[in-house]
Amino acid sequence: MKLTRNKLLSDIQENLSYLSQLGVEYIFNDPSQKRSLSESVFDRFKRLEARIHNCRKCPLGAARTHAVPGEGNRQADLMFIGEGPGRDEDLQGRPFVGKAGQLLTRIIHAMGFRREDVYIANIIKCRPPDNRNPNRDEIENCSGYLYEQLELVRPRVIVTLGNVPTQFFLQVKTGITSLRGNFYPYGHIQIMPTFHPSYLIRNENDRQRKRLVWEDMKKVCAYLGMR
Repeated sequence: MKLTRNKLLSDIQENLSYLSQLGVEYIFNDPSQKRSLSESVFDRFKRLEARIHNCRKCPLGAARTHAVPGEGNRQADLMFIGEGPGRDEDLQGRPFVGKAGQLLTRIIHAMGFRREDVYIANIIKCRPPDNRNPNRDEIENCSGYLYEQLELVRPRVIVTLGNVPTQFFLQVKTGITSLRGNFYPYGHIQIMPTFHPSYLIRNENDRQRKRLVWEDMKKVCAYLGMR
């Protein structure tokens, strides 16, 4: 039976939508190679996320509502990494969806990206009580999941949001105020520390801090060839 133009376009749109849900960003000339790669990465992500959702390596696993693995483009050049989920994230199972997340989304848009263009995660995947900073044991128990995410996504730049992720990657005790605004190599990745969005919200009248974050993001855009 001969396909009508509308039916053909509908089938193409349906296929592209399905590929998009798998995280496929590009279609190569050799479809067999791309299909193999996409299915491999997709399957590894699914297995990783299943392990995170079932994790009980520390007491946080028993107290959480939802684990929060991370979300976004699984082949992103740019990652944003915070310290851990908060109340809203714990309830929804998604990273950065509260007030700080809304501000982060605005920052991402101002950079010329959509939220789904980047990958967003945290150092730990379960909410600490009262939104406290994660302790050493919690970070050590959870860090393997983050390392696997880095291996799968292979970003060019990671923006670390606040002290905890910055000190984790750079292995220093120096505060974010001294470290922000400069790139630091981490293997093949460049780390750009900046203030956490929640810090900007707590100090919403401090325009200087907001300008500093935007200066940091402009450097990231320049490195990625965005501006």
